[in-house]
Amino acid sequence: MGQKNRIQDASKCVHCHLCQKNCVFLKKYGIDIKDTDRLSELAYHCFLCGRCTEVCPAGIDGRGVIMDMRRRHVAGDGGAFVSRRYKRTVSEKQDYLYRNYKHGTKKRVLFPGCNFPSVYPKTTKTLVKLLEEQAGIGVIYECCGKPIADLGMEQQEKAVIQGIEKRLKERHVEELILLCPNCYEYLKPRISLKVTNIYEVLTELGIGFKAAGGARMFRPCPDREKGEWLASITPFLEKPCEPVTEIQCCGLGGCAGVEEPELSKGFARKLKNIPETIYTYCGSCAGQLTRNGCRQVRHILPEILGIPEKPDTVKSLINRMKTKYL
Repeated sequence: MGQKNRIQDASKCVHCHLCQKNCVFLKKYGIDIKDTDRLSELAYHCFLCGRCTEVCPAGIDGRGVIMDMRRRHVAGDGGAFVSRRYKRTVSEKQDYLYRNYKHGTKKRVLFPGCNFPSVYPKTTKTLVKLLEEQAGIGVIYECCGKPIADLGMEQQEKAVIQGIEKRLKERHVEELILLCPNCYEYLKPRISLKVTNIYEVLTELGIGFKAAGGARMFRPCPDREKGEWLASITPFLEKPCEPVTEIQCCGLGGCAGVEEPELSKGFARKLKNIPETIYTYCGSCAGQLTRNGCRQVRHILPEILGIPEKPDTVKSLINRMKTKYL
């Protein structure tokens, strides 16, 4: 659905307030998806988690409405607002500063994304070596482009995707193996190569231990509805996990933390008193929740690989910078 139609779709809203009840951002400002004038003013305060879309009885794609508003803002001011408020993100991600394709000349290539190598450098290096030795799988260090897309920078987003596709085809890559559900959900419909999640590949190769399970599972936003990644992970769990339902997002989504720092930090605070382990399968979620005080969070991948690594939230930027030279 195009920009005009998707924003107009908000007129279907019946003000049942279900989106407000399920979203701390909408609740804070007392607005529903139909309040488009106010919503447009606050478009960059939204975490783009999609929770409003999930609960809407009228079938309105609230996340899509916000995304189209962001694109209009960028088109309307030549990107000045985004350039000013999100300078660090744009300068790093638009033409990814730590890009590294030196080991990306195999038919199958691991794509760790930005954040997993930042917070789990040891696991990343171990996995890269393991896949190379066991199956001749290469690796590239690259940003998928989702942060640029989330800011509404449509033209720059297209350039990022075209650049990735071009570099991969030049190296005759046929399949990307993803560690990040956000990268997966974003790249799969936009790139012509085969896109696979890491847990499918570990199952195929017979690699990995069973994690204890029996705890809580924080599902990242892009997999919350379909559960595709969770289904791939379940065979690696000794016991099933109960989903975390107390919060809608880790607080990193949509770059909204710039505008809503207290709401962003508040998600993790709601989980701090949960006594049992909280698993997740998103490096961004693990890092964000840990950074804001939820110390019992564990990414499932290090557990499966038998690597005792907790999220490194202190040297995450340095770890990311190092990937350029691996």
